[in-house]
Amino acid sequence: MNRLSPQDSMYYYLDERGTTTQVGSLLILERRPGGLDYASLLTTVECRLQLVPRYRQKIREVTLGLARPVWVDDRDFDITYHVRRSALPSPGADDQLHDLVARLMSRPLERSRPLWEMYLVEGLADDRVAILTKTHRALVDGHEALEINQVIVDDTREPAQMPEDLWLPDREPSNSELVVGAITDVITRPWEMVDQVRAATNQVTWVGQAVTATARRVETVMKMAASTAPASPLNGATAPTRRFTVASFAVEDCVDIAERYSCQPNDVILAAIAGAIRRWLLSREQAVDQVETIRAMVPLSAYPVDNDAAESDADIEARGMSTSAEWMAGGLHGFVTDLPVGEANPAVRLSQVAQLAERHSQSGRRGSVGVEPWIPEIGPATFHAMSARATASLSRRSFNLPITIARGPRAAQYLGGNEILAIYPVPVLVRNRALAVGLTSYNGRIYFGLNADRGVMWDLGAMAEYLTDSFDELLSGAR
Repeated sequence: MNRLSPQDSMYYYLDERGTTTQVGSLLILERRPGGLDYASLLTTVECRLQLVPRYRQKIREVTLGLARPVWVDDRDFDITYHVRRSALPSPGADDQLHDLVARLMSRPLERSRPLWEMYLVEGLADDRVAILTKTHRALVDGHEALEINQVIVDDTREPAQMPEDLWLPDREPSNSELVVGAITDVITRPWEMVDQVRAATNQVTWVGQAVTATARRVETVMKMAASTAPASPLNGATAPTRRFTVASFAVEDCVDIAERYSCQPNDVILAAIAGAIRRWLLSREQAVDQVETIRAMVPLSAYPVDNDAAESDADIEARGMSTSAEWMAGGLHGFVTDLPVGEANPAVRLSQVAQLAERHSQSGRRGSVGVEPWIPEIGPATFHAMSARATASLSRRSFNLPITIARGPRAAQYLGGNEILAIYPVPVLVRNRALAVGLTSYNGRIYFGLNADRGVMWDLGAMAEYLTDSFDELLSGAR
């Protein structure tokens, strides 16, 4: 039996009020004459499912919780249930799309079916369409299951040809077979029961074990992750309903700022986010002390070296993606740092961000591009899903804000022959955090997706404006 891992089981059982269990991705596409429609999207997705067979599987629980749940083929799999169609009313403005995304992401996935959905959203202004994917974080592990957006897009306008898919579902085990399998596992592999209990009762212990080797090199980062984050309105009880908005910057502008201030493009991104949160706090007439900070958890994209097309450190830094192993959880690189939201001067704020990040990285951020060999080259949507798994494993008091930075394609990509104009992540909103920020670099721009608790951040729409103002402030100072 293909049993869920202890970590996947934890995410599956975290389905409860106030916990968002799905990660999303929003693609904005051109609509060529005779281009993408619902029928062609169905065809594309159906023929590519052979690359992600778990998307045809559902989860079966074992009677009385005797063992972890198992993956089983969905013998009643219906592609039209998972790939859906929606439309925006006129005029099809972007904020209407963002409201739709928020509503769709607020709805739980049907647990009796494979845990994913995809929406073709028509009626978007300027002759565009959008595709939203919603996937349970237990489904995407970066190994046996990638985020489905990674397999339905192409590098060229001409779609890749796939072999004929002759899928025949396996027989679904009966309840008695599941019980026998559970008892057999307990007898033959009793340590798995111990691992399951540990995963359920002490998530921080699991993370500590996963990062032992790296933690020896960056002890200060682990101490920060284990300590209590500053009090912030970004923390607190969360409700199921969401708000969503987006922003974008030019990669070239980000690199210009980094060169002017002799820092990393990642530092510029974090400083812009810090400035936006400062504006948000002030807009609520909240007192902001000069030394006030919020603590951010920042997984970073990790790619192995391609010997046929090796890149220099300068090339990678120019795209704003760190190459070091400052902090690792489940194979994801990243670090925990404080963002100085109390600092009013944007240049000083950027300097403080860069100094903190440099200190936590132990001067390793400009090191080799080599990373752990097991991790495959993953697309940005898959990376955001894996990042959600890492942040969910940390103590709820160890950070205020998850920020996911993923490296996407440098050139345009296509879906069904239609060019993808923008890629916005819809990050998982971790329990007891009111805001999650995800960003993906794609085709010369950096695309931000901000997902928030509707009850706490009813004014999220202003955050996109604050983020743009904060970035423009840095850009003006660099010129």
